[in-house]
Amino acid sequence: MRKNMCRISVLFLAFVIMMESLALAAGARLSSIRFHSGREHDRVVFDLSRLPKYEATLSENGRELTVDLTDVAATGLARANFHGQRIQSVKYRTENGHVLVTLSLKEGMTYKLQTLGNPSRLLVDIVPGKAKSNSSQVNPIRVKPAQNTGVPGLEKTEMAPGLTRFKYSYWDADGKVTAYFVEADNTKYIVKPALARGKVPGRETVSGISDRYQALAAVNASYFALSGEILGVTKVDGMTTGTTYITRSAFGTTAQGKPVFGKIDYDGKVKLGSITQGVSGVDCERGADTLIIYNPAYGSSTLTNEYGMEYVVRGGKVTAINEKGNSTIPRDGCVVSVHGTAASYFAPVRVGDPAVITENMGAQWNNCPNILGVGPRLLTNGQVTVTAAEEEFPSDIRYGRAPRSAVGVTKEGHFLLGVVDGRQAISHGLTLTEWAQLMKKMGAVDAINFDGGGSSELVIGGEIQNSPSDGHERAVGSALIVLNK
Repeated sequence: MRKNMCRISVLFLAFVIMMESLALAAGARLSSIRFHSGREHDRVVFDLSRLPKYEATLSENGRELTVDLTDVAATGLARANFHGQRIQSVKYRTENGHVLVTLSLKEGMTYKLQTLGNPSRLLVDIVPGKAKSNSSQVNPIRVKPAQNTGVPGLEKTEMAPGLTRFKYSYWDADGKVTAYFVEADNTKYIVKPALARGKVPGRETVSGISDRYQALAAVNASYFALSGEILGVTKVDGMTTGTTYITRSAFGTTAQGKPVFGKIDYDGKVKLGSITQGVSGVDCERGADTLIIYNPAYGSSTLTNEYGMEYVVRGGKVTAINEKGNSTIPRDGCVVSVHGTAASYFAPVRVGDPAVITENMGAQWNNCPNILGVGPRLLTNGQVTVTAAEEEFPSDIRYGRAPRSAVGVTKEGHFLLGVVDGRQAISHGLTLTEWAQLMKKMGAVDAINFDGGGSSELVIGGEIQNSPSDGHERAVGSALIVLNK
């Protein structure tokens, strides 16, 4: 019996050794690729069954890093499409037993490699290196050393003439609060809304939007749907890109760049031939029995289904009628898309009929080319005036402490963009009232709240300043950006 047990043990040991040898012969398995964008670096993590042979090669121009994993199985690997502060995009390919992952890097980046065991991981950190000169850079940031403000926990750094960064960390009875601000001199800079990916619908990180428009600074702005549609009355460069039928607060700028705060409503009407109907929305999904206007900010087509009628409007006339949906949006006009009862009203309309579209947002707003319908209002003439209840904001915005974003204006007329971190050890976040009080402490006399939570993010000179509560950048619908005047 004892001999048989010994024989079984030897056979089992031989089997284990054989299986380990087969596993080694089969190569390592790449189970996942994870990504994180932090304050110090962008990190790509390769999760492996064991460490294989690997090599990293940087292209001659320093803008592409290819990680080559030898004899690695990657069957079923989810090929995530990620980008961050330092990585612009990622590409995958397999070739003769090699898995090659190419990272497209921003200007002036380098990399560091490190490995971990049990579990086996290869870590690739993308960090700022020796930056190459870029004479074509539109908005260079030349940071001066932080200055002593005399206020405990408050750091002040001049990023450019008239552009000042503040970091404020303090403790209250419930823990630590960390907030970041940028103040922009209104005689040197303007602020304006910028759409994610330059259109609606679309979603993009705040750093991506900042890079797209070569902004000096940017903060997340509008509330948005998962599709990227803007939720709130919004205008960008004179074109309406979002609406709502709840009266809420808005921030805008005049053609001269002066700030405007107040309540806003949208009242739109379309007259085709002799028939007039009210507008249900602009640049949003067409629902049942609605009239939606699609303008060039929505992209090249309406993306609608065939269950409606669409009227192409150019030069004050109906130039085409489409019964199949997904009409092409003219660059010098728009498409009026109707469904159900709204479609039945326009049944007599024919090609060539006159078309008149009117949009009324109120006296102080009609001449503002740039508007962000957000809210609630935080400060009015130096007083805390949180209007969340009367503007019917949901409870997840109205109550509790959370990451917050806002824009304010100081008594000198300077713009103040700010975020406070939340839901993490470095900062527990603020209530709307506490956020209003902090904006006032930082010098704002008028201020309005933006979308918050995981969306809250402030970027200066292309670099994320705060720590988004998701642990990475969230793709948002729009941002408020700072540009040279």
